[in-house]
Amino acid sequence: MSNTTNNIMRHGEQQRITLTLNGRERSGHCEPRELLSDFIRHGLGATGTHVGCEHGVCGACTVHVDGVAARSCLMLAVQADGRRIDTVEGLAPEQTLGDLQQAFARHHALQCGFCTAGILMSCADYLQRVPDPSEEQVREMLSGHICRCTGYTPIVAAVLDVAARRQAEAGAKEAEHA
Repeated sequence: MSNTTNNIMRHGEQQRITLTLNGRERSGHCEPRELLSDFIRHGLGATGTHVGCEHGVCGACTVHVDGVAARSCLMLAVQADGRRIDTVEGLAPEQTLGDLQQAFARHHALQCGFCTAGILMSCADYLQRVPDPSEEQVREMLSGHICRCTGYTPIVAAVLDVAARRQAEAGAKEAEHA
């Protein structure tokens, strides 16, 4: 028998993976073909990550992989071994809503809530990279998500609100240190 044949996993065999989920090291077992979205939800119990289309189109499953927004339905769990994964649960680690989540509530930027976790994760990533976006830029970023309830306008308002508040806070801190 060749060495290659000996390395093939059989159907149903489990592989142990360890990752950092929302700042905590977590381990679990999964089949090599299991999606990261399923592993996060069923293996690790982080059910805030939703699965919609399983084709990477709707954006409901968006998480951060090593700090960058990614579709967890397009990634195998074994690919996350040793990596940092942040989910919507990580946006409120002390059970207190973060500024982006508060803005979503303030602007009524969610209705059924199914897509909200993925949109929040994309928005959090986007605001890290583009701290002062225009309305057009926010709408372009959101084009990678499907939401059938909100019409996007309140989501855009929430993102722009957070960007403006963060800019004002940064300006106040600069003035304080000047």
